[in-house]
Amino acid sequence: MITSFQIEMLPFNLHIPILSKLRSLAFFPSQKFALHVTMKTYKPNGRRFIISSFFFIIFLCILASINEIRFDSFLMLGRCAFSPTPNSNSSSATDFLSVNSSSLSTNNEIRILIGILTLPDQYQKRHFLRLIYGTQPPIMDAKVDIKFVFCNLTKEDQKVLVALEIMRYDDIIILNCQENMNKGKTYTYFSSLPDLFSVSDDQPYYPPYHYVMKADDDTYIRLESFVESLSPLPREDLYYGYVIPCPSMDPFVHYMSGMGYLVSWDIAEWIRESDIPKSHLEGPEDKVFGEWLRDGHRARHRYNAKWSMYNFPEPPTRCTHELWPDTIAVHLLKNQEKWIQTLNYFNVTKDLKPSKLYHIP
Repeated sequence: MITSFQIEMLPFNLHIPILSKLRSLAFFPSQKFALHVTMKTYKPNGRRFIISSFFFIIFLCILASINEIRFDSFLMLGRCAFSPTPNSNSSSATDFLSVNSSSLSTNNEIRILIGILTLPDQYQKRHFLRLIYGTQPPIMDAKVDIKFVFCNLTKEDQKVLVALEIMRYDDIIILNCQENMNKGKTYTYFSSLPDLFSVSDDQPYYPPYHYVMKADDDTYIRLESFVESLSPLPREDLYYGYVIPCPSMDPFVHYMSGMGYLVSWDIAEWIRESDIPKSHLEGPEDKVFGEWLRDGHRARHRYNAKWSMYNFPEPPTRCTHELWPDTIAVHLLKNQEKWIQTLNYFNVTKDLKPSKLYHIP
């Protein structure tokens, strides 16, 4: 090996031949010793060469360090440019009852609106249902929005309390209608949807929802099973639900139960435009809805979700069914005891994380 002392002895004007000799030695290692002896015969007058070489090496090291820093900075810049910006309001009211696979809606996912028809004074019921649906896990490739639907406010306390709910949760639709299920409330709900959810900057996709549902506030819907049942179905001219009368399995004979029925977006648009629903508003709302579709020759695609949808087992009737895993919806949960029995059966608290802050046996 050539030490720094040996290189220092080389005269400045001889460094080029010597470097040439070094290159040749790279291919003939056996000549290294001969060169070692020869180099020692020169007088030590090559200090300028050593200094220039030293600074040249330092320059190369600095250049390499700068390039490494710039490359790392470029990677960081790329990550900033293509990563979603953290949302400081990720728990904001607007997403409270939106159960979806990601924070950004896409045109490829299935989009569903569930309108739970209730009354303005049912504050505790709405808070309870927010717990029920807000704790269900996100669903891959699906966006499920849940709204509470009622007619005009008529009391001073409603104007304050409902306004506070909207400010906090933003999950309420107030319709301009009479608060009576069998006197046009369902018609107002479906016919209002095309205007309420028209294409805009906030809702750039058409249709804004592939399916829209009317549900009772005493119905428990298991959203993942619900979406799974819809995924293979047509997205046009569809009517989905629990066929009435209870013994019937033919969805083309009568109508779907008011516990929860769903139609595709194009049928909601038809309800807004057609004179058939407008001329027939009064009567049992689920039966009247089925008559609209019959008279308008709509809903050529129908899906009977019986017995994945059923009434609570007690008291037993021809519409009831025992609780079982293959469940989409349970109806007639008229009191807390029935709700708790149902929620316990489906083990809805299984994902509760252990903590020193509480002890739940």
